[in-house]
Amino acid sequence: MKALKYFLGVGLLVSILAGCTKETNDDVSFVETAAVPDQLSALFEITQDNSGRVTITPNGNGVAAYEVFYGDGTTTPGKVAPGKSIQHVYAEGVYNVKIVARNLNGKTAEVTKQLTVSFRAPENLEVTSAIDPSNNFKINVSATALYETSFKVYFGDVPNEIPRSFMEGETVSHIYAATGTYTLRVVALSGGAATTQVTRSITIVDPVLLPLTFESPTLNYTFNNFDGGNATIVSNPQISGINTSAKVGKMVKGPGQVWGGSWIGLSSPIDFSSNKIFRMKVFSPRVGAKVLLKVENATNSGINYEKEVTTTVANAWEDLVFDYTGINASNSYHHIVLIFELGIMGDGSSNFTFLFDDIRLVNSVPLVLPMTFETPLVDYTFTNFDGGNVAVIDNPQSSGINTSAKVARMIKNPGQTWGGSFISLSSPIDFSTLRTFKMKVYSPRVGAKVLLKVENQSNGAVNFEKEVLTTVANAWEELTFDYSAINTSNSYQKIVLIFDNGTMGDGSSNFTFYFDDIKLN
Repeated sequence: MKALKYFLGVGLLVSILAGCTKETNDDVSFVETAAVPDQLSALFEITQDNSGRVTITPNGNGVAAYEVFYGDGTTTPGKVAPGKSIQHVYAEGVYNVKIVARNLNGKTAEVTKQLTVSFRAPENLEVTSAIDPSNNFKINVSATALYETSFKVYFGDVPNEIPRSFMEGETVSHIYAATGTYTLRVVALSGGAATTQVTRSITIVDPVLLPLTFESPTLNYTFNNFDGGNATIVSNPQISGINTSAKVGKMVKGPGQVWGGSWIGLSSPIDFSSNKIFRMKVFSPRVGAKVLLKVENATNSGINYEKEVTTTVANAWEDLVFDYTGINASNSYHHIVLIFELGIMGDGSSNFTFLFDDIRLVNSVPLVLPMTFETPLVDYTFTNFDGGNVAVIDNPQSSGINTSAKVARMIKNPGQTWGGSFISLSSPIDFSTLRTFKMKVYSPRVGAKVLLKVENQSNGAVNFEKEVLTTVANAWEELTFDYSAINTSNSYQKIVLIFDNGTMGDGSSNFTFYFDDIKLN
């Protein structure tokens, strides 16, 4: 029994040792007999960012390596190992991609697959367009979008327009030649045929604001006439004096109502925060014509403010002053209303034809001719010398040809025989067409001498003067000073007054004079 167990153990050991013996096999005949690659295909994955980047993954059986011929003109094929991918960037289009598979013994097979590269249309296109704050005719445009490569913009103001290209993050600007409504079109490009666009209406307006000069060719100076008033913009038929501008407003008051006039709407409320004085140049056919300037709220005419003044010259331009210091500046006023001769029915004739221009707001009133002493915002301060003393006072002799509220008073005191006073105007006197001074005087006696002299602002030696005599006592009369011989090439800004030149004053009532309404006529 023991001997049997021994022989069985030895046999098992021999069997194990025989199983562990190394076996050498140099047979490579299977390479020669390897099958040609088959079941070839390709997976195309197009990146969705409009870059044209395509990931190509070849597939097949019995393949040791792949070559990818892209089909877009690229001469060198891509090399791809089994199970791997390769990337290539295409333009938008359709391509025949050839996959060549090679096995271990060099045998090849190929397949051609069609690849379509189509770009995604841009999304979430947002266009920003704004009128430039420094130029009402200029527009600034920018845009953002997903999947875009660039933008093109059409501003819509010319036929057969060539668009302008720009990139995200850029702003392009354009200046329109005229007011109007234009179609702005912004196109977002994807790099291919797919596009997205936005259109919007752009309205170019030249806002009607103060001052109103009527000179802009792009502004819409449309007046709204009512009850017989008729205001239009015309070429200036009276280029002279203080107004040589090309365009003016003309008001013809015809039959209708005694309040017939016209109004114009401004593009934004009038700013009365600092300036509260209206000025307007007027050419009237007669002295004493009433001119009313009124402002109103755009939607509620019950919110308004007005002032009325009267013309002081006929058939010549003058600059009227409308004191608006009492206006409630917290209200909103858009409309300017003009009524000439309120309370009188117009007849449409030349007697009811007025010109107006340069409507503006100022914060002070310059001292110019005519000098009426009626405007509280004008500084009528005289400079006295050698016994002369002038002050502006309430009219103590309201009668005859002068019933105005304010006049100037000259008291000639002891000092020098030439004692008098002068006042400086805000600008030189215009003697180009008018060379006759008029001045109302109230004298205590007949034959009192009245000298009116003009001087250069900085050189008193540049001057011209005329002296006339009073012809009535204790009554207003209008004196005339002939300045036809004045040298108009010089500049004169001072007006000097001397009463009874050559006689020493004594400050009494016999040397007290009143004067008013100094003007060129």
